[in-house]
Amino acid sequence: MAERFAPAGRRVLAVCIAAGFTTLLDQSVLNTSVPALRDALHARSDQIQWVVAGFSLAFGLALVPGGRLGDVRGRRTLFITGLAVFTGFSLLSATATHPWTLVAARLLQGAGAGLVNSQMIGTIQDVFTGQQRARALGLYAVTGGLATALGPPVGGLVLAVAGAQDGWRLTFLLNVPFGLLTLFLAARFLPPPRSSTGHPDLDPVGLLLVAALTLVVMVPFVQPPGVAGAGAYLLAAGALALLFVHWQRRYARAGRHPLVHPALARSRPFALGTVVAMAQFGSSIAAGLVLIMFLQDGLGMSPMGAALVSLPAALAMGLSSALAWRVVRRFGRHTVTVGMALSAFALLAGGLIVLRAPVAVLPVALALVQFFAGIAVGLVNAPNQAAVLRHAPAEAAGVGGAILQMSQRIAAAVGVSALSGVYLRGTTAGGGSGHRTAYFYASATCAAIAAAAVVVSVFAARAAEASPLAAGEQPLPAVPLPSLPSVPLVPSQSDGRGPRDPAARVPAAGPGRPDGPAPG
Repeated sequence: MAERFAPAGRRVLAVCIAAGFTTLLDQSVLNTSVPALRDALHARSDQIQWVVAGFSLAFGLALVPGGRLGDVRGRRTLFITGLAVFTGFSLLSATATHPWTLVAARLLQGAGAGLVNSQMIGTIQDVFTGQQRARALGLYAVTGGLATALGPPVGGLVLAVAGAQDGWRLTFLLNVPFGLLTLFLAARFLPPPRSSTGHPDLDPVGLLLVAALTLVVMVPFVQPPGVAGAGAYLLAAGALALLFVHWQRRYARAGRHPLVHPALARSRPFALGTVVAMAQFGSSIAAGLVLIMFLQDGLGMSPMGAALVSLPAALAMGLSSALAWRVVRRFGRHTVTVGMALSAFALLAGGLIVLRAPVAVLPVALALVQFFAGIAVGLVNAPNQAAVLRHAPAEAAGVGGAILQMSQRIAAAVGVSALSGVYLRGTTAGGGSGHRTAYFYASATCAAIAAAAVVVSVFAARAAEASPLAAGEQPLPAVPLPSLPSVPLVPSQSDGRGPRDPAARVPAAGPGRPDGPAPG
C-alpha cells in the first residue's frame, strides 16, 4: 500500500494544485474569448497574436530565473510574489480598453504565472521524497491538464451567461477570487523560505543567456519577422546556445555551480522526455485553439456550443488520468508512447472528418474525436512529467522543473503562433470550404508533430530503462483523480510529522535507495 501524506504535506500540495489550476486555466479559457475580445477592442491580427502568445513568452522567460532563485533563496516569498503579480494584472486585463494595454497586462500576467509555477515543482520536490514525490508530481500534472481541458467549457459558459461584449472580461476576472484565496492559503501553509542548494550561487550570466535565448526563439513566432529576419533570429539562437554551453562548462571548471546541473545535462531520459512534453503540450494547445476558431468562425457556432464540443476532452482526460498510473505499473514508460500515438491518430482523424463529413454531423463527430484526444492527454501528461523530473537532483529541483515547463511554453508559443497562422492563411480561400481545408492542414501538422514524438518516446523509454536511476526501484503508485484543493487529497503520512524539512532531507534517490522514485 502506498505511503500516505501527512496533513501538513496535504495542505502544501493543495496550495500548489490551487495555484497551478488558477494560472494554467487562464490560457485555455482565453481561447474561447478571442473572437469576442477581438471584436470588442477592434484588435488587429498582430495584436491578437501578442495577446495569445505573449502570455506564454513571458511565462517561459520567468521560469528558469524563478526556479534558480527558488533553489538558492527559498520558494515561499517568490511563490507569493508571482501569484500576487498574476492576480493583480488579471484585474488590469479585465479592465483594458485598448489592445496594447491588454498585451502589456498579459505579458505581466505571464511573468507572474511563470514565477509561481517555477516554485510549485520545486516545493513539491522539497517537501516530498520517493513515491510520495511521484504521486504529488502526478497530481500536479493532472491538475494542469484538467485546467487546460476545462478552459474552453468554462469560457464558453461565461460568454453564454454574460454575453460576448462583457463576457471576455469576466474570463480574466475569474482569476482574481481564485488568486486571492490561494494567496491566503500560501501565506498560511507553505513552508518558510530555505535554500535547497546549500550555496548562494545564482549564475547570473547563465540566467541572462537563457533569457536571451528564450526571447530569440519565441519572439519570431509571436511577431513573424519575414524570411530575412527569421534567418537572423536562427543564427542568433544558434550563437546564444553555443555561448551558453561554453559558459556552463567554464563555470563548472571554475568550481562554481552552473545554472544547468551536470546531472540534467547528461541525462538522456530528461532530455528526451522534455522533447515529448514539448510535442504533446504544443500540439494539444495549438489544436485546441484552432478547433475553437473553426467552430466559431467556420461553422458559426456560439462560444457555448463550441465549448460543449471540447467538453468531452476534459471528461476523458480526467478519466484516463485516474487510470493512467495503473497502466504505467503494467507497461512502464511505454504508456506515454501509446498515449502519443493515440493523440496523433485523434488529430489526424479530426482533420479528415472536417474535410470530408457533412456539416450537420461535424459537431458530434468532433466531440467524439475530442474524447479520444482527452484520453491521450491523460496517458501522456502526468506519467511523462513524473518520469522526466525523476532525473532532476534535489539541489536542481526548481531549475529542472523550470526547464521542463519553459520548454513546454516555448512549444506552446511556437505551436499557437504557427498553427493559428496556418489556419488563418488557409481561410483566405473563402467560404466554408476554406475553413475546412485550413483546419485539415492545421490538424495534420499537429498530428505529424505527435507522430514524431512517438518515435522520441520510444527512445526515451529505452534510455530510462538503461538509466542507473531505475536500479532497484519499484513501479509508480496509483494516483487518484484530483479533486478541488479544498477536498483532502489523501490521508496522513505514516510518521505523522508533516512534510520533511528540506534541510534534513535524505539525499537524492539513486541505486539501492528503497525510497527512491519509481522508474520511467
